[in-house]
Amino acid sequence: MLDDIKKTLWATADKLRTNMDAAEYKHLVLGLIFLKYISDTFDARRAELTKRFADQTDDYFLHDSDAELVAEELEDRDYYKATNVFWVPEGARWEALRSAAKQADIGKRIDDALTHIELENPKLKGILDKRYARAQLPDGKLGELVDLVSTIGFGDNPSVARDILGQVYEYFLGMFASAEGKRGGQFYTPVSIVKTLVAILSPHHGQVYDPCCGSGGMFVQSEKFIEAHGGKLGDVSIYGQEANPTTWRLAAMNLAIRGIDFNLGREPGDTFTRNQHPDLRADFILANPPFNISDWWHGSLTGDPRWVYGDPPQGNANYAWLQHMLYHLKPTGRAGIVLANGSMSSSQNNEGVIRAAMVDADVVEVMVALPGQLFFNTQIPACLWFLVKRKTHRKGEILFIDARKVATMISRVQSELTDEVIERIASVVAAWRGEPDAGEYQDVAGFCRSVNLAEIAEHGHVLTPGRYVGAEEVDDKDEDFAKKMQQLTEKLGEQMAKGAELDQLIRQKLGGLGYEF
Repeated sequence: MLDDIKKTLWATADKLRTNMDAAEYKHLVLGLIFLKYISDTFDARRAELTKRFADQTDDYFLHDSDAELVAEELEDRDYYKATNVFWVPEGARWEALRSAAKQADIGKRIDDALTHIELENPKLKGILDKRYARAQLPDGKLGELVDLVSTIGFGDNPSVARDILGQVYEYFLGMFASAEGKRGGQFYTPVSIVKTLVAILSPHHGQVYDPCCGSGGMFVQSEKFIEAHGGKLGDVSIYGQEANPTTWRLAAMNLAIRGIDFNLGREPGDTFTRNQHPDLRADFILANPPFNISDWWHGSLTGDPRWVYGDPPQGNANYAWLQHMLYHLKPTGRAGIVLANGSMSSSQNNEGVIRAAMVDADVVEVMVALPGQLFFNTQIPACLWFLVKRKTHRKGEILFIDARKVATMISRVQSELTDEVIERIASVVAAWRGEPDAGEYQDVAGFCRSVNLAEIAEHGHVLTPGRYVGAEEVDDKDEDFAKKMQQLTEKLGEQMAKGAELDQLIRQKLGGLGYEF
């Protein structure tokens, strides 16, 4: 049901875009969804307070109250702050905008509403994108977009409406990433990759950090994981950083719309040169940094304390990301990172030396090779690295998983990992780690193998799973071979006979047209 709603909303929103660039349009649409979310949540809290003020059994009951006193109490901001609800001034509420949707100045009205909301809520400073008055949309289209967003979650109870808005926001992010193609990958990691990272890391408490957080998908998935495993929102605190200012805003809205408290630093900034969380030591780090960035280096990074295992090459940031994340882990912490496959085997410009130092220091825990075509924006094959500061189990071993053949195609150009496959990978890792109730770990030829560091050193510290897991066992007995050969020969015979029939038919048809041969 909700899937249908999301698809219908997307189709309508896409139609209203006319010929506007998707990259520009997404900020208009997502900003409106967020504005409606803030307003709906505010209205819901207001309605709840009105009811409680009149309920004699409630702590909030107002004795001898009249309409004036209730109205006055409803303006007390502390009631809203107490439940993490943003204060929305009267003229900025959704109803006021909806009723003015057909006015020619609706764009300016939305910008003004955003300005007022920012003034009232310091937490939203710099997050709301005031670009509606100058939006390059044909006349009337912005008003139609306001009408469309008005229908999301309409009539549901507040907590359901909030969840629907959150899901629509996430769905739209994915669809915009797809529409933008190559650029889309800059702010969005496909959900099945994020789910795999989260399932293997299993973040359930403490501090979660993403140093290149895009639109915040890693955090949203972490919170979903925690709730699915009996925890609650707020069991983890969220720290992120993002260099692109518009993406930074998308992340802040994505988290706020789900009621997740977050710290994305004082401002958007480059993680290496303007680290927003220099003193943070996190329990869990998840990240999908841009692959193979070549222009990341700055002179100020020479001799940086983060480069514990060696100076990363100036022409590729992969090993800078790996070391940045290790540096920000607590002694008991664990990190999961998506990188290009080249990172597992490259020996250019000191990368091989750094990788060998990391392997020898026993900070690499699990390596997963991913299938192709998982990303919107790149055909570069990718892998997952899992790092720990200090191993408490399986010291001197690394688990290799080759998941290249387990994807499902969801369109002509894109594949994904299903929940069952993700569960299989996560349970193999849990068993290998010796987690309670995870069963006993066993190597599976062609899929997973636990390898000691001495063998890895023999292979030049290359960490490509395919090199270690071996080939799948094929259950091929001699009699099976004879039987298979018989079947294949029969099939070939049938196809040849069919081919001869077609040849004959073609000759006949051509002959009938006077072309004998």
